[in-house]
Amino acid sequence: MINWGILGFGRMGSTFAEAIKETSNSKLISIGSKSQNKSDVNITNDYEEVIKNKNIDAIYIATLNNSHSKLISEICKEKKNILCEKPITTNFQDTLKLSEEIKFTNTKFIEAIAYYSHPQTTEIINVFEQNDIGEIIKIESNFGYKSRVKPNSRIYNKELGGGALLDLGCYPISFLMLFCKDIDLFKFVNKKILLAETGVDKYAEAKILYDNNINIEIKVSISSNLDNRCIIQGTKGKIIISDPWIPKNKSSIEIFTGKNYYRKFINSEYSTYANQIQNVSDFFLGRSKNNLNLFDINKSVICMNLINKWKEK
Repeated sequence: MINWGILGFGRMGSTFAEAIKETSNSKLISIGSKSQNKSDVNITNDYEEVIKNKNIDAIYIATLNNSHSKLISEICKEKKNILCEKPITTNFQDTLKLSEEIKFTNTKFIEAIAYYSHPQTTEIINVFEQNDIGEIIKIESNFGYKSRVKPNSRIYNKELGGGALLDLGCYPISFLMLFCKDIDLFKFVNKKILLAETGVDKYAEAKILYDNNINIEIKVSISSNLDNRCIIQGTKGKIIISDPWIPKNKSSIEIFTGKNYYRKFINSEYSTYANQIQNVSDFFLGRSKNNLNLFDINKSVICMNLINKWKEK
């Protein structure tokens, strides 16, 4: 059993507290929160109290983006396991620095790219590895929602780590990383970034060529609704994922192979976030021998590197 603490009890902290109730290997012990949200476990406004609690094995960081780096560093000193909400930091250099600290202190660290842990993602990889669609020639991936411009809100405030690329860029990038493993083979061919009046990027798109033979189109937005799906086009067919980011307990993917079509249904024992907690806790307990379905620090570095390249003028 992994005893958890939470830092930050806004929307994602509350979601974690509910999802952990589904799991069989995890227990919530304490919450650090600056807000007045209610919970059935102990809440303190002192983050350090949670970090230094000897009864806690792992900490979930759900605070504002600009606070992640400092909190990760403090937790590393206490030799506790970490699950951190995306993005790990607000820039590539800080991610590199944290990577060295995490590895030096031998800290088990996972970034909260929750859909990686869902059986649907595993099934997508299985369909590809079975050669049902042949070699990949194109990938389309996007995530966007419409929100009102509020200068003091988390997503529109530059100082708080706002913007579409930091808030959502990890989704299409992490999806590409399931199939495109070598950072050196990514070539950004074209980029477009639109800024909100607060100075953060509200929309971003990019065309990428991977290994000179896979064409990639990715988009993110906090100012407009996108179709929020992924398409993998192969030499023999394609896979369409209509709900890639927060798949439900019962989900499906569509597979086209030549003139044939079928829908693959996937059943999950847990919700998306409970899947993540269950898998992460198994990893922390040493029960998981590989972390294919988890986003470790090496993947975080690659992801932030690509987001950085996407942002570069």
